Amino acid sequence: MKRHPFAPSRLISGLTALTLGTAYGLDALGLWHAPGPWLFLTLPAGLLLSGITAAVWTRTRRLHHPHTDATSPKGS
Repeated sequence: MKRHPFAPSRLISGLTALTLGTAYGLDALGLWHAPGPWLFLTLPAGLLLSGITAAVWTRTRRLHHPHTDATSPKGS
């Protein structure tokens, strides 16, 4: 199985989507009343955090591995 590089920004985006899906699901079932502004602000906040994380992660990888080209496939 091919290994993929760790991407923390994708992890944050996935956790944001999972949190929103769970919140809307619990609200629809009547088990939890989600505050309206919280749900509307979670998605932009999560995407903003994901973007900042991607920028920092890319910058860090380039500083530590200056000769690594992330676009070229490994093994060719």
